[in-house]
Amino acid sequence: MQTRILADWMADVDAYVAGPAAMWAQEIEATGTVPQAVWEELNDRGYLRLTAPRDLGGYGLSFTDYLQLLERFAAMHGSMRVIVHVTNSLWRSLASKASAEQLERFVKPFIGGQLRATFTLTEPNSGSGADIKTTARREGCEYIVNGEKWMIIFSDVADYFLLFCRLEGTSGGEGTLALMVPKDTPGLEIEWMAPAMGITGTRHGHLRLVNCRVPVSNRLGEEGDGLEVAFRGFLDPSRTAIGMTCVGAAKRSLELAAEHALARVTFGQPLAKRQIIQMWLAEMATDIEAARHLVLHAARKFDAGQPITVEASMAKMFATEMLQRVTDKALQIHGGPGYFKSSEIERLYRDARMQRFEEGTSEIQKMVIARDVLDKAKAARERRNRG
Repeated sequence: MQTRILADWMADVDAYVAGPAAMWAQEIEATGTVPQAVWEELNDRGYLRLTAPRDLGGYGLSFTDYLQLLERFAAMHGSMRVIVHVTNSLWRSLASKASAEQLERFVKPFIGGQLRATFTLTEPNSGSGADIKTTARREGCEYIVNGEKWMIIFSDVADYFLLFCRLEGTSGGEGTLALMVPKDTPGLEIEWMAPAMGITGTRHGHLRLVNCRVPVSNRLGEEGDGLEVAFRGFLDPSRTAIGMTCVGAAKRSLELAAEHALARVTFGQPLAKRQIIQMWLAEMATDIEAARHLVLHAARKFDAGQPITVEASMAKMFATEMLQRVTDKALQIHGGPGYFKSSEIERLYRDARMQRFEEGTSEIQKMVIARDVLDKAKAARERRNRG
């Protein structure tokens, strides 16, 4: 993609975020729902297929270029940010192991906006990984699926759940499956979870599956490929992208804090004249820039075809915790007026907390990073011993 075209995208997104998206944010907060018109508008403007390859119906932006747009999108309402982020990430999972027939049936319609799917991994009684407990048993041309999933975003609008489970009797990474489960599958019950603290209007579902029959033809990849579809296809780039959404939200929080510090006068002078406020603003700006570079480092490696599992975890861990620090300082600078729902910083503060849970908590990211550190230390010790 040429720089001129990326610049055009940037200008388009900036105008949208400052105009229509700001109006939608007010409506979403007032009504507590995300109108279908939001999905349709984002799709019509091409924002939901920025990263998908051209031969699948997308615009084919590099990951690095896309993240520069996502930083801008992150200033939108949290629910709109999630729609853009998830849709531009999930196609990788769908396409990673899809057959030619599945590309036509699932992937292209998803990219084109005719079909909606959602990532379905988290369970109420297990972590988000190799200890998944939802099971499948093959009977002829169908799998019989039983189990639970919860905190599943977009459960109200999804046509399919990209559901991860395991063959009965298997454990760990063995026997895992990635199944496209239609929303109307008999035996699938969806219970709505309570509204979240932030991202107002986005609904999450608690899924209960009792003897759900799913065609074998809806399996992506082979038996045993489930976690590869989940982690390599979706989680690594998605974690990196979440890092950039944190950068964008933090940047907006810094802008609001600086504007307020200049405008708010107490004891005869603007807040911006006070040294402690200046120190906070400097810390916030430095935090944001450090997170941006971590994210872009991972993105460039991804574009180069290199593995980024560790880099993605580093970017997500640092950026999500950075966002918490920045929004906290920004709210403190605003003082009491910033605590009320009429304030944009109040919404940013609420929305920011979700990112620390998306695609794995900071503690999970630290486990990934620590495992890599220890593996390198063991390898170095073995080399020394051989020498």
